[in-house]
Amino acid sequence: MRKGKTVRKERISVAFLHETYGRQLKLERLNDVPSDERFITEKDLHRPGLALTGYMHLFVYSRVQLLGNTECSYLTDLPEEKRRASFGNLLFFDIPCIILTETNRLDEQLIAMATERGVPVFTTPMPTTSLMASLVDFLDDQFALQEVRHGALVDVYGMGILFVGRSGIGKSEIALDLVERGHRLVADDVVMITKKGERVLMGTGTNLVKHFMEVRGLGLIDIRAMFGIRAIRFQKRVEVVVELQDWDPNVEYTRTGLDDEMTEMMGVEVPLIKLPIFPGKNITVIAEVIALNHLLKYYGHDSAKHFSEQLAAAIARRSRDDGEAGHRAVQTFERDFE
Repeated sequence: MRKGKTVRKERISVAFLHETYGRQLKLERLNDVPSDERFITEKDLHRPGLALTGYMHLFVYSRVQLLGNTECSYLTDLPEEKRRASFGNLLFFDIPCIILTETNRLDEQLIAMATERGVPVFTTPMPTTSLMASLVDFLDDQFALQEVRHGALVDVYGMGILFVGRSGIGKSEIALDLVERGHRLVADDVVMITKKGERVLMGTGTNLVKHFMEVRGLGLIDIRAMFGIRAIRFQKRVEVVVELQDWDPNVEYTRTGLDDEMTEMMGVEVPLIKLPIFPGKNITVIAEVIALNHLLKYYGHDSAKHFSEQLAAAIARRSRDDGEAGHRAVQTFERDFE
């Protein structure tokens, strides 16, 4: 399967953080300085307790600086001259911004120092640990690896199936048929896949295409307008990749499913099913069966392994029965012959 282009954001502005996620973090600005030229380049945060005391050896100034109760109490307890010097240790560096948690405030002199240096200062009523969890999750999403794939992503029975294959093989038509059967379209043609954490891949569409779909011979259609809001999803975890291939009689395709084939995307392995297609083959029903079969695996039932175990047990019984022939699934028919 052809790999897509992998990208990662190098930075985001403090203004973007405030405008995009400020309401969720309950951020209130304490000074009026331009923040569109202040950039965040790391997903991790920093609490500059030691830096306030003058120890700057491990001060990571490129991160968002969080001042909680401990840091603010330390500054408050210092005499005015030492307080300004302590706070100046932070402002000597080009830090992105300062966030005070639990509705802490700085005195006007310190706010004026930050304003003079062009450093945005915010306060929030959120506890420090809660703010850190929310902000790290946001920054982790912003700086996550992303990969663009040409395909169609559909939520089938709660399983995110990504259909890939050569151009014109029928990915959009399969997705459309699944939507008509009650499943939900996530993205068609261009799928943006984001790596969340170490093992999770989340797929979504682009702002431009959203839930439009191109059907060859018909043109562009709006799935949301045509089928309603229940026919779409804005994001879904990619859990199975189905690669559509032209039927080749010389290729040996999987018959039992005992050997799971995997594909790798951004270091994460995802189950891969290579599905040969030819005219008249009902790919939509097969896609539903793929989703149900993987759901069974998640709940601990592997159909292929279960059949293999039954076959091994049957072979063992046959050897004990000295090769007795004529075994059948139903040993005795009931009187009802329907």
